[in-house]
Amino acid sequence: MGTFLYMFLFLVSLPAIWAQQVTRTSILVDGTKTVATNDENFICATVDWWPQDKCDYNQCPWGNSSVLNLDLSHPLLAKAIQAFKRLRIRVGGSLQDQVLYDVGNLKAPCHPFRKMKDGLFGFSKGCLHMERWDELNQLFNRTGAIVTFGLNALHGRHHIKDEAWGGDWDSGNAYDLIKYTISKGHQIDSWEFGNELSGKGIGANVNADLYGKDVITFKNMIDNLYKDSPSKPAVIAPGGFFEQEWYAKFLQVSGSNVVNVVTHHIYNLGAGVDPNLVSKILDPNHLNNVLETFSNLKQTIERNGPWSSAWVGESGGAYNSGGRQVSNTFVNSFWYLDQLGMASKYNTKVYCRQTLIGGNYALLNTTTFVPNPDYYSALLWHRLMGKGVLSVATDASPFLRSYAHCSKGRGGITLLLINLSNQTDYIVSVQNKKAVAWVGGKASDEHLTREEYHLTPKDGYLQSQTMVLNEIPVELTGDQSIPKLDPVHVNVNSPIRIAPLSIAFVVFPNFDAPACA
Repeated sequence: MGTFLYMFLFLVSLPAIWAQQVTRTSILVDGTKTVATNDENFICATVDWWPQDKCDYNQCPWGNSSVLNLDLSHPLLAKAIQAFKRLRIRVGGSLQDQVLYDVGNLKAPCHPFRKMKDGLFGFSKGCLHMERWDELNQLFNRTGAIVTFGLNALHGRHHIKDEAWGGDWDSGNAYDLIKYTISKGHQIDSWEFGNELSGKGIGANVNADLYGKDVITFKNMIDNLYKDSPSKPAVIAPGGFFEQEWYAKFLQVSGSNVVNVVTHHIYNLGAGVDPNLVSKILDPNHLNNVLETFSNLKQTIERNGPWSSAWVGESGGAYNSGGRQVSNTFVNSFWYLDQLGMASKYNTKVYCRQTLIGGNYALLNTTTFVPNPDYYSALLWHRLMGKGVLSVATDASPFLRSYAHCSKGRGGITLLLINLSNQTDYIVSVQNKKAVAWVGGKASDEHLTREEYHLTPKDGYLQSQTMVLNEIPVELTGDQSIPKLDPVHVNVNSPIRIAPLSIAFVVFPNFDAPACA
């Protein structure tokens, strides 16, 4: 019986033994020039307006995470923001074009959001009281956050038909909010005009001609209000899904030096209820589909608005609140980190993740505020990947994704390696194009080391909500603080091993990269 059981177990395990492949590959990094540059604070997260009763697919995953009801005094919230030193936060989302600001000469009643059958996205207009606005700004100020605030760009307009809206924008309420903000000394880095009104729109759309003219009005208003201020916030638009013709027209109409930042939104994994989310995340062909959007937007800005730069203003992977037990688990970091790497190569300056908290795609658990795996992915990127984006050439399979940046705050480079394969171990050798020699190839390099941060899911379960860093689970410390994220130090001459379905940041402090000097 014992022999039979042993033979049975051996035979069952054979496919796994046979399936494991070891593939040697090389990566060539060109450190002589940067192909693009990010902003110093590339990582950004959003805070949304959705109330508790925002539900999708019979799930209501928002809880008390809205701009209006989030517990701003929760100690984990402040700690999570402060760990970045300067985290960009975008306040905005679908309901922002229905928010009234309870200040100045507001002629309409200012009520909370409530379910409304014929309302935009099924909700009535909502209200931001100035006491709450002050509280939000106290949090931002205390934690060093860099704030983008999305304004209501439908105020004063009227619904024409289907999703089209017309009429001029009424700037009065926004004017009063910004005037109040300045009077209180609240620091806003940038003001964004509207949410998802471009092209066909989501819920509502505004013609590019009309929108472009209103952005000029908006810009003049900012210039007028901030004329005595030492630092003038950037003007951001349109915060929608990229449609080339609409974006080109809006830039042409608004004209030179009006819009500082052109934002677009990405949800390239499809609906949050899709049962194939995990397979999409691990499919290099699916991940590559969004390359065309990045490329076309870059060209559109170069041709029609070279004075402005590109941001991803909102991206949650899967739309309608994200995928339950997918977007808040380890597997989502394959999509997220790949997007950060891809966006960087196309001169995207900032990438805003939907959301900091709220929905299934939150960086922080909506109830407990405990970080999800993608929070740590974002934090590692923020700490390790510098502004300079470098060119990478490889002979690897498409399942091994590789991105290289100048290291942040020091010399050398940082490499991001993402292994989407479930059966291939990659043994990676890194070459420097400048030297056309193996990194660490000289005898004098014997004692040099590199830093490695290997990320895997707890117990090998891809949909685990616990990330493992260098074989140690990443968990809050005893006093509920964000843990240190320590690397292992490895001899620079040894090859890098990337296990199946794992991610690694590799820092080469001594890599000779003139572009990073």
